[in-house]
Amino acid sequence: MGKRDQQEELLKTLGDFTSKENWDKFFTIRGSDDSFEWYADWPQLRAPLFSHLCPNSNTQTPPPDAAGSSASVQILVPGCGNSKLSEYLYDAGFRCITNIDFSKVAISDMLRRNVRSRPDMRWRVMDMTCMQFDDGTFDIVLDKGGLDALMEPELGSKLGNQYLSEVKRVLKSGGKFICLTLAETHVLGLLFPKFRYGWKMSLHAIPQKPSNKPNLHTFMVIAEKGKSTLLDQISSTINHSSLDCYGNQVDGLYEALESENRIRMEYSNGCDILYSLEDLQLGAKGDLAELTPGRRVQLTLGQQGVSRFCYRTVLLDAQQQSGPFSYHCGVFLVPRARANEWLYSSEEGQWLVVESSKAARLIMVLLDSSHATTSMDDIQTDLSPLVKQLAPGRDDSGAQIPFMAASDGIKQRKVVCQVTSPLTGPIIVDDVVYEKVDDDFIRLLPSKDMIFRRLTFQRAEGLVQSEALLTKEGSQRVLGETEQKKTRSSSKSKKRGNQRRNDSQQSLIEGIDSDTLSNSSDFLKVDHNYLASSYHTGIISGFMLISSYLESASSTGRMVKAVVIGLGAGLLPMFLHACLPILSIEVVELDPVVFDLAKDYFSFREDKHLKVCITDGIQFVRRVANSEAADGNVDAPCKTDPSSSSSSSNGSCTTSDAEGNGTNRVDILIIDVDSSDSSSGLTCPAADFVEEYFLSAVKNSLSEHGLFIINLVSRSPAIRDEVVSRIKMVFNNLFHLQLEEDVNEVLFALNTKACITEDCFQEASCRLEKLLKSKHPETTQSIINVSKKIKCLK
Repeated sequence: MGKRDQQEELLKTLGDFTSKENWDKFFTIRGSDDSFEWYADWPQLRAPLFSHLCPNSNTQTPPPDAAGSSASVQILVPGCGNSKLSEYLYDAGFRCITNIDFSKVAISDMLRRNVRSRPDMRWRVMDMTCMQFDDGTFDIVLDKGGLDALMEPELGSKLGNQYLSEVKRVLKSGGKFICLTLAETHVLGLLFPKFRYGWKMSLHAIPQKPSNKPNLHTFMVIAEKGKSTLLDQISSTINHSSLDCYGNQVDGLYEALESENRIRMEYSNGCDILYSLEDLQLGAKGDLAELTPGRRVQLTLGQQGVSRFCYRTVLLDAQQQSGPFSYHCGVFLVPRARANEWLYSSEEGQWLVVESSKAARLIMVLLDSSHATTSMDDIQTDLSPLVKQLAPGRDDSGAQIPFMAASDGIKQRKVVCQVTSPLTGPIIVDDVVYEKVDDDFIRLLPSKDMIFRRLTFQRAEGLVQSEALLTKEGSQRVLGETEQKKTRSSSKSKKRGNQRRNDSQQSLIEGIDSDTLSNSSDFLKVDHNYLASSYHTGIISGFMLISSYLESASSTGRMVKAVVIGLGAGLLPMFLHACLPILSIEVVELDPVVFDLAKDYFSFREDKHLKVCITDGIQFVRRVANSEAADGNVDAPCKTDPSSSSSSSNGSCTTSDAEGNGTNRVDILIIDVDSSDSSSGLTCPAADFVEEYFLSAVKNSLSEHGLFIINLVSRSPAIRDEVVSRIKMVFNNLFHLQLEEDVNEVLFALNTKACITEDCFQEASCRLEKLLKSKHPETTQSIINVSKKIKCLK
């Protein structure tokens, strides 16, 4: 086998491009006189490089040495190997070039090759992921395939992350990182976010040398270090049409570029931003060393190679009036099970935690499923060096930052069922006893520890979809006893109180014995006479807005047609069926697995006035609207979905139209679904349910006195306002209910053109109270009390 054949064979079997031993062997076989060029060659690189190394000069020739422009530019070439790139730059007038590589063989060969002809060029054996240079040493860091070599898919981004952090550190202000890369998706997925704040980025295609068989295309990413904390879009000079022949390579690049620019635009528009620690250290939110009263920053802490885990974190500098403080800086850990509760997920709730903690700066860490099997001690050990970088001031005393923690709120838990749905993903049904429960349950059921059955979709981290109270068969007496405490509601349920203090400040409850949960399924059943979710109470309270219509239907024995989109555990439809017998209810559910769980574990039952239709909710409403239009019952045609109709499921309905209606029109339409796509900014509902085409279909599917109800959860005020604005464009009368200390907002839209005023609400609430047939007066009273909080959205 010849020498070149040996080299090519070795290149194929290098395997791990991050192995120093492999590269030493490669360069030994290659020899000092036989350079190996990754990607593009000098004739293709010359013009684009000169345009960025010397932007004010002719792109083909750098300025003369006498001007000092090129000779004084400090250039670092990491992972230089035996490429001739540095030699070409040196001969073009760039004298201050430092080359590093972790292969002693490569550096020794290159030093021998250049020591006489290029005496000012420097060569050092050094690991590019841990450089021995001072901060701000270089004007240019020129990388030709180095980042790509570190980003072995099997090894992840650890080495690439370390390397780019070093690049950012050794560059001067105004300096440039010039990265020649194949621009694979996993490489850009690290590169783009690392240079967001304080950097200007651009993307260019390197011309290919003439060839009958095109190879992978080489791209050049430029990141310029600036002082501005503005978030700029990544500019691109790429001609799309000329690169179509590169197929998947270019498709992946376009997708990564568009995704990153979309994220940057959302950040610039004030959407919820998760900063990195590096972003903050660059001054994205001011000087971290100084306490800024009222400052709140969301960030991610930790990264591969630096810590075991990554943590979603909120930094809060206490309000000026909340002192004196017991701690200069403190850490508050929120367990996964409670991360979505109002107290920890909303800004208002977080400020309450800050006030209670007595810390001038509180670092709130919201744990997730990646931390589930790790002890709190291990998490604290992992977090300690990270949070020290967020502590205010320059405290060299070595004082420890105190860690506080919220209880997960669960005293006992038993997993009843765990399945994976092709549509919804992993779903868990479990029985729990909480350490604390809401005041409403204490008043309604002054007994012992209460057992709740929960339905949780794992796709929505920590968000309980449905929750029911379990009671003895044939009895309304509930097991256990729990103490009263003023509490906070979570985003989907109000079953337990949010705790403001850490565990040491909370009293323990004398509870049921350990066998209770183990045997709960044998002698307990779901009690459909109670509403465990506060927003369900809110939804029903909105019926007050059409109570006159409901009263008229009741007096004439006419059924009122209600449609609920989103079954969950079936608790809301079952409660409505029991307490408002004038309703003929049709529930629309996309996932048959969810329907089976509701029947098997939550006692959901169909009858002639409560049916389930397994189909797509959006397509269901559009079919109703279109059928009305075809029958001449609708004045305006339904707007069409701009997307393909293929989004409809091929489900089947198990029900027909409500009896006695004589029309498909719906009197009450409730949207109670979560979103599987968190990028939309909506937790509830899915974004398609608030698009204008769907809202138009809703209006055309409603009867003249119809009521549209939607459960809305969004962390972004801008997105919430946009949703409200869309609904207002379709409906003249819009009302809302913001339950106290709850992230859910319930919106009510009336199809009538007549103006409804708030001075009629008291009388309307009285009518609703007479219509409700709840077995428990306390439940009815709770609904009526909530109805008094409904306000008109003008």
